Amino acid sequence: MYRFFVEENQIQDRKVHITGGDVNHIKNVLRMHPGEKILVSTGGIREYHCTIEDFADGEVTAAIEEVTTAHNELPSEICLFQGLPKSDKMELIVQKAVELGVSRIVPVEMERCVVKLDSKKAANRVERWQAIALGAAKQSKRMKIPRVHSVVTYKEALAMAETYDIRLLPYENASGMEHTREILEAIEPGASIAVFIGPEGGISEEEVEKAVQIHAEPITLGDRILRTETAGMTMLAILMYLLEGKTGQNRKE
Repeated sequence: MYRFFVEENQIQDRKVHITGGDVNHIKNVLRMHPGEKILVSTGGIREYHCTIEDFADGEVTAAIEEVTTAHNELPSEICLFQGLPKSDKMELIVQKAVELGVSRIVPVEMERCVVKLDSKKAANRVERWQAIALGAAKQSKRMKIPRVHSVVTYKEALAMAETYDIRLLPYENASGMEHTREILEAIEPGASIAVFIGPEGGISEEEVEKAVQIHAEPITLGDRILRTETAGMTMLAILMYLLEGKTGQNRKE
């Protein structure tokens, strides 16, 4: 079933009132009809199983048939601090990061970034990236829409990262897979996690030193050099596996 997001005030008397761009998407892109089933989320843990009833007055009305509790979100908040990449790589990064469970994505201007955005271009890009995050959240049946933050400087990113419980810095010159394994396996569900990924040129030594000053842990992702769009996905996939594995164990216990 397709998923759509609404605000709490769009649910009244066991009915969901879908408005905005989703109306055209449901009617003219998906070509759905009354009687078809959809899933609706308001950003919490409740999942509304609905049946489309009517298309009228610029909205789609759906009747709520059942309300269930879903566990589609990771048990930890993860923020991806992504060094600005070239061309349209950020679109791919946003899409896949959302699928892998990230909570927030912060584009960061770093020393070796080739891309330089003025304020107008940056705002337009962020709007585009947020739309991609919405689409990915719907596709992967997330319960929440991850936020794509406005572009920040590296200094601002470090200040933001200090509010997280754990700060990870995949770095090509980091060594010791055993040390990396110990750090990652010690992360418990519920801990908030900040992940720094450098741009195409990587993170500079000075940037690594500044990250270490806020107690970020340089870790290795293996002996191969990963592209910026691959490194973030790899890190998030590892965290997803570890966190959901521990959560599953706890539920069984």
